[in-house]
Amino acid sequence: MSHPYVSEDHEGKPWFEWIVAAMVVIATVLAVLGHVKAATTVIAVTAIITGLIRLVMRERSPWKVRSVGFDAFIGIGLGVGLFILLALVPVGIV
Repeated sequence: MSHPYVSEDHEGKPWFEWIVAAMVVIATVLAVLGHVKAATTVIAVTAIITGLIRLVMRERSPWKVRSVGFDAFIGIGLGVGLFILLALVPVGIV
């Protein structure tokens, strides 16, 4: 019987996760200050970078959630999707 991994040895690195968390805090502050496009851009770029890091570094990546394919697809897809929405939806226009 195989047991699921419950150790962080098989997950992402905390230092990298704190960097991602800091980017989310920066995006939140920007959004609260009314800079919605900048906030969305920060999240989109962070998502694409984490997806690319996972794709390139594979098992050595500091960013691990699920499989390499899943992590890369979700990260890059989220980033690209947010950029498409920024292009299509007028945000921050009064």
